[in-house]
Amino acid sequence: MSHTILLIQPTSKPDSRTYSDYETKDECMEGVCKIFEEYLKKSNPSTPSITYDISQLFDYIDSLADLSCLVQTPKQPHLYEPHNKDWIKENIYVMLRKQAGK
Repeated sequence: MSHTILLIQPTSKPDSRTYSDYETKDECMEGVCKIFEEYLKKSNPSTPSITYDISQLFDYIDSLADLSCLVQTPKQPHLYEPHNKDWIKENIYVMLRKQAGK
């Protein structure tokens, strides 16, 4: 269990910044996927069902002005370790592989 804060800035405008917090790192990675799915739904309102592959998700992540995570350190719970887009993509990939294997 590592409390995780997701920091997201979709555009270059500073007022587009927002954050979400999650109980675990995996919940945060699922949250990133849900943000992308909501983006797809808004971009394709007439499409009844949305499908995508991981490369589209990663392209979306790369298109964001900023995306990062702060993950609580287990040994020092008052400290948070910062992580960038590449770390997020790697952890999403691992999470989706685990889900596919079940």
